[in-house]
Amino acid sequence: MKELMLGNKALARGLYEGGCCVASSYPGTPSTEVTEEISLFRDIYSEWAPNEKVAMEVAFGAALAGKRSMCAMKHVGMNVAADPMYTASYTGVNAGMVIVVADDAGMHSSQNEQDSRHHAIASKLPMLEPGDSAEALAFARIAYDLSEEYDTPVIIKTCTRVAHSQSVVEKGERVEKERKPYEKNPQKFLMTPANAIRRHPVVEERTRKLITLGNECSYKGVELNRVEKSASDVGIICDSTCYQYVKEVFGDKVNVLKIGLVNPLPTTLILDFADSVKSLWIVEELDPVIENHCKALGLKVHGKDVLPLEWEYSQNLLREKIVPLLEGIDRDGMEVPCSDKLEETIPVRPPVMCAGCPHRGLFYTLSKQKVRVMGDIGCYTLGGAAPLFAMDNNLCMGASVSMLHGFNKVGQEESEGSTVAVIGDSTFIHSGMTSLADIAYNLSNSTVIILDNSITGMTGHQQNPATGLDIHGDPCGKIDLESLVRAMGIQRVRAVDPYDLAQCDAAVKEELAAKEPSVIISRRPCALLKTVDRKPVVHKKPLVNDPDKCVGCKSCMKVGCPAISMKDKKAVIDRTQCIGCGICQQMCKFDALVTAEELKRRKEG
Repeated sequence: MKELMLGNKALARGLYEGGCCVASSYPGTPSTEVTEEISLFRDIYSEWAPNEKVAMEVAFGAALAGKRSMCAMKHVGMNVAADPMYTASYTGVNAGMVIVVADDAGMHSSQNEQDSRHHAIASKLPMLEPGDSAEALAFARIAYDLSEEYDTPVIIKTCTRVAHSQSVVEKGERVEKERKPYEKNPQKFLMTPANAIRRHPVVEERTRKLITLGNECSYKGVELNRVEKSASDVGIICDSTCYQYVKEVFGDKVNVLKIGLVNPLPTTLILDFADSVKSLWIVEELDPVIENHCKALGLKVHGKDVLPLEWEYSQNLLREKIVPLLEGIDRDGMEVPCSDKLEETIPVRPPVMCAGCPHRGLFYTLSKQKVRVMGDIGCYTLGGAAPLFAMDNNLCMGASVSMLHGFNKVGQEESEGSTVAVIGDSTFIHSGMTSLADIAYNLSNSTVIILDNSITGMTGHQQNPATGLDIHGDPCGKIDLESLVRAMGIQRVRAVDPYDLAQCDAAVKEELAAKEPSVIISRRPCALLKTVDRKPVVHKKPLVNDPDKCVGCKSCMKVGCPAISMKDKKAVIDRTQCIGCGICQQMCKFDALVTAEELKRRKEG
């Protein structure tokens, strides 16, 4: 049966058909939907793990016990999971294990643009890289056989364009294998130095066998690498979504070697391909992994001497950079297409926290008090944007708390009483807890603010261990943040409502003045959640502006709510966005922001 599928959904379908039984992941764009789609298959146990390292270890444990497993993450999540992954390369597996990683060239939703192929090379793990949804399904389905035959976890690398684009796939039936019995084998799985040193040659021999597999192109009827010949003397080697760009620009006018097994890369296949052409080009996003491999084989190639190391590629980029340099090829149809330009400049729409976002009141308080803020990864990173500018930096998941501790230890007189860390509830559980343990253990005079919005917000509302619901929305174990923080040794713990500006103001001032570690929990559900009672400070209805009382002072604009604008020197509230949180009302000194009912009473009275 054929179906138009997103790449992430196709990956999930392939893992399902391949017999996946256990799935553990931490959400991260653009990988999130893989696990969300897997969770719809109830014959697979699926979960959100606290972080990627835990997810990797859960998947490894399930494979060790004899059932096929998977874990998924975005590229920066693979940094977190690298510790168990690199050693799992040495131990190998019992049942098949698949690791899905999604890169984000162009940094649509990430703090860096790293290339995960380096992780595959360094860990010496095979990596498959699909170029569309059909390959995503096919590669995922056969990855388990590859994992078990070659005794290794298998990485499937995707990217934003493959993950979030659609193409036609053909669905098959699920094939679930019997559980492989677990047999105690410390020489294989107990990685003491004496055992590990004996496993390294096994890994190298596995790599040599996989190189041979890559040279042969196909595995169990699925083409991992393939050559597409033409009558020209131009050859292009490409991978992933770059294959789509190459085919759209050049069609069948050039020879193409499409690489699907990107680690280890083939040798004789590339050399034979190079012998068949006069001009050899490498088209790959980000780092010159394939290009450097070709140069190590002694080949003269063009690639990063013409194409950039940064950002996503596109069809027009290839038309601009490569086409003018090609010789002996019909360039008809390869020109950059003409496009109409708008005469008027469209204003930039900057990213902003949603109307009614519970983080807005807390960030306004920090901005007003001119507090230095160590930031973290989440939708609350938008607190650093205009007009609040209430965040100084961010680094990686959980780093805000550790940075605060280090910052305060160095600049104690300067920073104590004027510097805080902010971190979301999901991020705190992901990797903030150990950082807070450092503060408690070393008696760091630091104030940490946990922004508890009852969900993992930035990646699309996934549950986490503090929400009390599992991946299916069913009740499960719930971590009580106050009890956890106290158990870690923090004596000063208080919760505030970020919709109450006076309460936030007092809490920040008091905890910054304290001479011991403290934690403020800013607790309000995400404004976009439909399953919770928001209980606004004042009311649940949208506000309107009383033009007779509004003086156009723009105080309400200082919080940066997208529901508020100015027209004819008066505040205007978009009732389709306003949820009645009441923050702007607390900003107004002229009592101009009220409910529609109150405004009606005023006019009638």
